[in-house]
Amino acid sequence: MKSDAWFRYFAIGSTWFWLGVFSLLAFLLMLLASIMRQDQAHILYLPFTFNNYVLSFSPIYLTIFLRSFYLAGFCTFLCLVLAYPFAFLIARAEKNRREIMMLLLIIPFWTSSLIRSYAMVSLIKTKGIINTLLLTLGIIHQPMQLLYTNTAVMIGLVYNLLPFMILPLYANIERLDMRLVEAARDLGANRLTILKRIIIPLTMPGIVAGCILVLLPAMTLFYIPDLLGGAKSMLLGNLIQYQFLTAHNWPQGAAISMVLTLLMGLMLIAHKLLSHGKDSNEDFV
Repeated sequence: MKSDAWFRYFAIGSTWFWLGVFSLLAFLLMLLASIMRQDQAHILYLPFTFNNYVLSFSPIYLTIFLRSFYLAGFCTFLCLVLAYPFAFLIARAEKNRREIMMLLLIIPFWTSSLIRSYAMVSLIKTKGIINTLLLTLGIIHQPMQLLYTNTAVMIGLVYNLLPFMILPLYANIERLDMRLVEAARDLGANRLTILKRIIIPLTMPGIVAGCILVLLPAMTLFYIPDLLGGAKSMLLGNLIQYQFLTAHNWPQGAAISMVLTLLMGLMLIAHKLLSHGKDSNEDFV
């Protein structure tokens, strides 16, 4: 019994130590850096200031933020449209087929996303596999310019982030009580009504969770716009990387990171409220 208690205390203590040092302490250091000053002689120095947050909403940064939010939002929408039927198919498949489909879904995680992004370059470049195949089939008569465009960035983001949308949707759809769908059919509801009034509301927590897991990385994955978009695609991730590594303006980069953290917190609160509302409805039923 003593050994079990010791192991429990050690596991809990080491987890709290890890979270405290690498999460809470890192967050506090970033927060502290965001309200400090910077010049050519000092990366960080006192006194404190909130000008970094004011500059984060200046027109040039606001333009990058809006462009990032637009591309990330469109990427999230595409992932949701593609992932929802696929997650529904996995959740309602037989056990053996479900395991195979989940394996195929997880296989890309065995390879670094950076390597997969480089592989995407060989697919969509001017003399890449896609253009070569389309030219051979006679579908197009000259190569399409896909690489170094927003379309290439969108393809790369959707490809890398689609599993993060499928997994929470699958976990939510798997727990869906299909008796409600059967009851709606017995009452004369068509497929569209069942989707709008039953399936989507009951799976809304999974939708919100998937959107959170896709939206924020889509705004901050700086290497995908660098590789597939070139210098034409400056997103928030690229901006933060530039502030830290090129401009050496750590306070400004930290302030932009804090704004993103605040956005993530608001989205997590929304997810919590939706999940609480669903649990209350289930208890009522």
